[in-house]
Amino acid sequence: MAGDPSTIRYEVDGPVATVTMARPESANAQSTELLDELDHALDRADADDAVRVVVLAADGDHFSAGHDLKELWGPELTARRSTPEGKLHHEQTMYFDRCLRLRDLRKPTVAAVQGTCTAAGLMLAAMCDLIVAADDARFSNPVLRMTGAGVELLVEPWELGPRKAKEFLLCATTIDAAEAERLGLVNRVVARGELRDATRAVADDIARVPPITAQMVKDSINRMLDRQGQLDSWRYHFMVHQFVSNTATALDAAQRRAEGGMDAARAEQSDRE
Repeated sequence: MAGDPSTIRYEVDGPVATVTMARPESANAQSTELLDELDHALDRADADDAVRVVVLAADGDHFSAGHDLKELWGPELTARRSTPEGKLHHEQTMYFDRCLRLRDLRKPTVAAVQGTCTAAGLMLAAMCDLIVAADDARFSNPVLRMTGAGVELLVEPWELGPRKAKEFLLCATTIDAAEAERLGLVNRVVARGELRDATRAVADDIARVPPITAQMVKDSINRMLDRQGQLDSWRYHFMVHQFVSNTATALDAAQRRAEGGMDAARAEQSDRE
């Protein structure tokens, strides 16, 4: 990648690499550029043998408000996503595959979450091995009230359990930090002003584990989850998401065409009269 990143910061201090999303003006909404730069930062951390732990953090008041909808509905991505095949390819490469890459990074990861952590923001945080939350953190995924079938990876059943996940998604509830800790969504909650130091302390604890041991234990637990069906359930939901989203888009387009036809018919009838 040419030049310095503009939407993330990458810093290494001892055994810990910190990747900070740096779009506070948009609540760290995940643009194409941010996701590309995040992926490149993971390449750097993975290639650096001195790095034992990766922290994913965010500037400003909020961790991430999810996908950058302004960009997503802009002319460039609208054109790329104008067909079911285009939409599938974009979401597969930019969201699904990128999330799995973070989950399966061979080095342990810790998310430091403050403020809003919504929809794709929650999806991203859930890819990390541990989550440290500030006491002002709020977790939500209200996408079902918009269209489609939620975001690309349905992480909630694995994070909250099936019954609570149904309530969380269908009722569009918001979970505060204390409730997130009680449900096991986050590992610990700290005062907002202590988030950076507390996350670093967790990362330093992890860094004391020999790298090969940390890598193998992480991989073993992820494989356990996959044997329980995590990856298959994510793939299934991803295709459900595609089907429902594309069907809704097709129905909306058909409705617009039908309304246009009705308007034309009314105009023709008016002319005859």
